[in-house]
Amino acid sequence: MSTFQIFLIALFIYLGSIGSIVGNTIGWYTLGRPLVASFVVGLIMGDVPTAMAIGIPLQIMYMGNVTPGGAVAWDLSYATYIGTAAALALGKGLGTTEIIGLAVVFAGIGGLVGQLMWNVSYALNLPLNRLANKYAEAGETRKMYIPNVVGGQIIGFLCRFIPAIIVLTSLTLASGQGDFASMIPGWITTLLGVFGGMMAALGMGIILSFLLKKRYHIVIFLAGFILVTYFGLNTMAVAVVAVITAVLYFMAYDKVKVEA
Repeated sequence: MSTFQIFLIALFIYLGSIGSIVGNTIGWYTLGRPLVASFVVGLIMGDVPTAMAIGIPLQIMYMGNVTPGGAVAWDLSYATYIGTAAALALGKGLGTTEIIGLAVVFAGIGGLVGQLMWNVSYALNLPLNRLANKYAEAGETRKMYIPNVVGGQIIGFLCRFIPAIIVLTSLTLASGQGDFASMIPGWITTLLGVFGGMMAALGMGIILSFLLKKRYHIVIFLAGFILVTYFGLNTMAVAVVAVITAVLYFMAYDKVKVEA
């Protein structure tokens, strides 16, 4: 990665955080989502197809991540930007599943760094709360933007941008040591391939756990699986069959309901 790419990715790590200058809607809930973050890294590093192949399983894997009461159990923004950048920088010569496994490993590292920096950010913001209370008690409302906007954004930026620069620079130095893929032992490459291949199954399992609430939902899922696997139908064809089935079901349900 070039210096410009490192600074740009680090900037997006900050922009994709909770409370960044662009707001939570554009930041945490858009730029901070794994699929969008991977796309951004792919644009910056010039390999969008590989980045999207990484982003899809990461998006599915972290789909159940929530932040109740502002508690960040895992920093998605940090995890995805670092994981995708690491996979693109170090994964040259590896297969798709191995690259995904590599991305997941570095995403875990990035997520932990982001979580740690959140705690540091919370601690550094405590004096700003006292300053805001001081202005509020004195009735100096025009100065409230100093702790709430200026101070908070500076702390948030530094707590995310600087560690990201350090991590990304370390990855760049590692990638400059030669062909990283050839330096990995065969058993680790195999492990990464298996691990990466499991991510799609894990993500699908997480989605199904949310969707399949009743037993007959499993039958509907299996019907769609059979249409795709054994009948070779594409997504649009299965969607049309699903719409027709839904219409017939509700027509029959209403008829039985009226007769009853």
